[in-house]
Amino acid sequence: MARIGWGKILAGVVGVAAAGATYFYLRERSSETPKHEVLRSEGAFELRRYPALLVAETVQRGRRDRALGNGFGLLADYIFAESREGEEIAMTAPVLAQVEGKGAWRIRFIMPSVWTRGTLPKPGPGVAIGEVPERRVAAVKFGGRADNQSLAAKEVELREWLDKEGLSAASGAEHAFYNSPFIPGPLRHNEVLIEVA
Repeated sequence: MARIGWGKILAGVVGVAAAGATYFYLRERSSETPKHEVLRSEGAFELRRYPALLVAETVQRGRRDRALGNGFGLLADYIFAESREGEEIAMTAPVLAQVEGKGAWRIRFIMPSVWTRGTLPKPGPGVAIGEVPERRVAAVKFGGRADNQSLAAKEVELREWLDKEGLSAASGAEHAFYNSPFIPGPLRHNEVLIEVA
């Protein structure tokens, strides 16, 4: 039997990983995102008006990464019908995360527009169906992996842009993640959002 070199094995593994990442990237690009009106735009910054959004949400305690991971798992279990009867709910983008009191985070999945509060399957423990009211939101877009340092830096930039534009914040910062962990850092799309008074 011919011996296969480690280089060929490594090349095969890299090829499979790249194909998998490409699959998830293309799948996520076709995910529904909430419709909104862009009121103002300047480079990476936008002022947007969103309609009311129907969401599945959970509050998780702990550091951001742990809370986001736990919340994502619980909400994914709900939409993919892992522990309930009924049909699956399509994944949308972005996943939203916002500080909720001391040491806790509110994680939200936006529900696809074909669902209403009355037609959504009943969620299990730890998941609630809610509505984010119509609002104006300032956003700053950026790529790469969203770690605590980059999110904090983008929040500072967004608050400086709000001041320059004569706008007042009406809430704390919210993080919007458009990609799954399978997507390589350079292809990721993230935002920091702040509701505007």
